Amino acid sequence: MNRSFVKDMTTGNEFRLLISFSVPMLIGNIFQQVYNMVDSIVVGKYVGAGALAAVGATASLNFLFFSLCLGLTGGIGVVISQHFGAGDEAGVRRAIFNSIYIIAVTGLIMSLIGIILARPVLTWLHTPSDILDDAVAYMQIACGGILAVAAYNCISSILRALGDSRTPLYFLIFASLVNVVLDLILVIQFDLGVRGVAYATIIAQVISAVGSLMYALHRNPFFCIHKDEMHYDAKLAAKCYRLGIPLAMQSSLIAISCVALQSVVNTFGSMIVAAFTATSRIEQLVQQPFNSLGMALSTFTGQNMGAGRLDRVKRALVRSVLWVAGFSLFMLIIFYAFGENIMRVFVSDADVIVFGTQALKITSWFYFALGIIYVIRSLLNGAGDAVYSMINGGVEVAGRIIFSNTLILIPAVGKWGIWLSTALTWFITGIASIIRYRQGKWKTIRVVENQNTAIPEKDGKETPVSGIRKRLSVS
Repeated sequence: MNRSFVKDMTTGNEFRLLISFSVPMLIGNIFQQVYNMVDSIVVGKYVGAGALAAVGATASLNFLFFSLCLGLTGGIGVVISQHFGAGDEAGVRRAIFNSIYIIAVTGLIMSLIGIILARPVLTWLHTPSDILDDAVAYMQIACGGILAVAAYNCISSILRALGDSRTPLYFLIFASLVNVVLDLILVIQFDLGVRGVAYATIIAQVISAVGSLMYALHRNPFFCIHKDEMHYDAKLAAKCYRLGIPLAMQSSLIAISCVALQSVVNTFGSMIVAAFTATSRIEQLVQQPFNSLGMALSTFTGQNMGAGRLDRVKRALVRSVLWVAGFSLFMLIIFYAFGENIMRVFVSDADVIVFGTQALKITSWFYFALGIIYVIRSLLNGAGDAVYSMINGGVEVAGRIIFSNTLILIPAVGKWGIWLSTALTWFITGIASIIRYRQGKWKTIRVVENQNTAIPEKDGKETPVSGIRKRLSVS
């Protein structure tokens, strides 16, 4: 059996490793965003602006309910990557087995909570009455599939922690194509409206989860768990929760800040909600290169922290920041030159296009700050800095709530305060990220105990993880 399903990131050119590792994730993230965009395009073009607003009104809430599961998968990934970097093969397999308990229980609980609370929370957030029923239906169906979303993301996080960013991509691409086809069939052919879009997304996520799990069980050697490793390990689970819960809280706090902003957006009526939904979808696509680089940097940091290679982590961050600066400038130019054309892809309403085009010009000036958040936050998460996770979430909550509720009261700003509040929140969160990194506390964190002394590459000797990789390369 070919066992080349892991990647050693503790040796070799740092930025080349990051790019080669992040490209499959970028393609996957783009496909994921494309089928999210297809949802918006199909709803906006074939159902109407009101239906698009209904889908958009649930986005932040859905993210909030997904966030606990996604945070735990992040914590699991950090634990596994550091065990891998430290050369602890048995620890990797035990962590994989224990992740089943963690994700199954958490996913089911969050699914039930989301379904039950959908209408009360959407009503409390002042969702316009003309879109409330559609928004409730969409959210309840989406929350019904949280376990599938959590399962796919958990498997993907494990594979990425081991250096495999390609396997999740293949199943995500297939699921994305299924999602697009189902969107067209359920919405256009069967006239199911927003419900059709929600069902299409859930079916696609189930396919991703089942497909990637079956493949990993058959092909990745770390999923071949020994009988004596198939038991609940309270200490190992505690590590996953200790890192995963702060990451989940970080995501939850960010989601809460987005929900708070959405409640402000909702007060301006359906047209502004539709414009905000369209620009949010576009910016989610723009963020994917930052997100992919960040995920690669998180795995890179985890493995190198496990191997004791802080020097490589620092060099990787510097090169990542330079890349972020170049990409941010490029996107600023794109939105000033083609913003209106991009908005027309999503909606036909002339007023929505005008508002959305100007909004994109406002936020694009702050993309560099957004990129800084992604790369530094990912580095700190990969190092196991659980405290910063909470700081990050708290800053975003404060920023979006304070800025949105203050700026809209200024006559010269008004509705533009919606988009300005997002941009300024990115700015202050980026500053907080830089401060936390420079404090250097991440350097002293130990998620796993490395029994091996880190060996510089120039000595020509193995790091712990390179020994693992060499053994796994043997058929």
